[in-house]
Amino acid sequence: MSLIRVGLTAALALISSLSLAQIDTLTIAAGTPEDKDLATIGNEQDVQKKIAMFQDFLQKYSSNPMAVAFGNWQLAQAYQAAGDLPKAVDAGDKALAAAPRNLDILGSQVAMSQQMHDNARVFKYAVEGGGIYNSIDKQTKPENTSEDSFRSMIATQKENNQSAYQFFQNSAFSVIESEANAKTRMSYIEQFTAMFPQSGLDDQLTSYAMMSLADMQDNARLVAYGEKAIAANPENMAVLLTLATTYVQSGETAAKAIPYAQKAILVAKADQPGASKSSKVSAGVAHCVVGRAYALQEKTLPSIAELKTATSLLKGEDEQQYAIAAYFLGWDYAKLKRLSEARTILAEGAAIPGPMQGRTKELLTKVNSARAAGK
Repeated sequence: MSLIRVGLTAALALISSLSLAQIDTLTIAAGTPEDKDLATIGNEQDVQKKIAMFQDFLQKYSSNPMAVAFGNWQLAQAYQAAGDLPKAVDAGDKALAAAPRNLDILGSQVAMSQQMHDNARVFKYAVEGGGIYNSIDKQTKPENTSEDSFRSMIATQKENNQSAYQFFQNSAFSVIESEANAKTRMSYIEQFTAMFPQSGLDDQLTSYAMMSLADMQDNARLVAYGEKAIAANPENMAVLLTLATTYVQSGETAAKAIPYAQKAILVAKADQPGASKSSKVSAGVAHCVVGRAYALQEKTLPSIAELKTATSLLKGEDEQQYAIAAYFLGWDYAKLKRLSEARTILAEGAAIPGPMQGRTKELLTKVNSARAAGK
C-alpha cells in the first residue's frame, strides 16, 4: 500500500518500526477517506475554495492528529499563496502543535516569517529546528538492533536532514546580523551557539557578541567572553581591539590594554605595501589605544609618538577614529605646552561631526585661550 509521505524520505520510513521517533513524519495512508479528500482538494485551482476545503477537512478529521497536522500545514501554504501571511503562520503553528518535531513544517514557518519580516519568529522556529536535528544523535538504540545498524540509521537521518539544518542555521544567523537591540542580539547569540555548535561562524559570532556586550556596558562579561575568544583564536582582530579599548577606557586597567593593542598592530600588518583600508584602520585604532594607555601612565612623549602614528594611519580612512586620536594627541601636546601643535590637530578634529566634536571643541577653546594669554 502506497503512502503520502511528508518530511523524511521513504528510506527513513523503513526504520520507523524501530521507534526512532526523534523527528516527526506525516503519513496519510493511500485509499483512506483522508487520502481521497486530500486528492480532491489538491485538484482545486482556486485558492480561496481550497482554503475553505481544507477548513472543512480539518473539522471532519479533527480526531486524527496526523490529518490535523497535515491539513493545517497545507492550509498554511494555501493562505501563503493567497497572500494572507498572518493566517498562514497561525495555521502552521497549529500544524506544529500536532507534529512539533517536523522539520518541514518548521522550515515553512521560517520562510513565511521571513516574508513577514518577523525576525523573532524566524529565530524561534530556526532554533527549534536546530534543536530537533541535534536530537538525532541523542536517540536511544532500540532493543534487538545492532550497533552498526543503529549508527547507520543515525547517519542516514542526519544526511537526509542536513540541508534543513543548514537552512535553519543560516536563517538564525541572518537574524543575529540584523538585530539592532544589543540585549536581544546577545540572547540570540547564546541560543545560536548552543543549537549550532559547529556552524563555522565563531569569529563572526564573537564579534557580534563583543559589540553587544560593549553596547550593554557589561564590561565583566565582555572581558570574560573576549579572553575566552582570544584563547581560541589569538589573532581575532575584532576581539583584540575590543579588549584593548575596554581596558584603556576603564583607566585603572589601562596597562592591560597595551599587549592586546600591540598584538593587533602585528596582525594588521598595516606597514606592508598595499595594506588594505581595514588593516590601516585596525592598526590606527591599536596605536591610539597604546598612546592613550601611555598617557595614563604619564608617559607623554611615547604617547605622542603612538598617537601621531595613529592619526597618520586613520586620516582619510576613518574620520571618527581619526577624531578620537586627534583629541588625545591634542591633549598630549597641550599638556607639554606645545600649544601651536595642539591647536592644529584639535582644529582638524573639531571639524569632524560626531561624538568627539563637542569634547574636541572644548579643549580647542582652552588651548586658544592659553595661547592668547601667553601672548
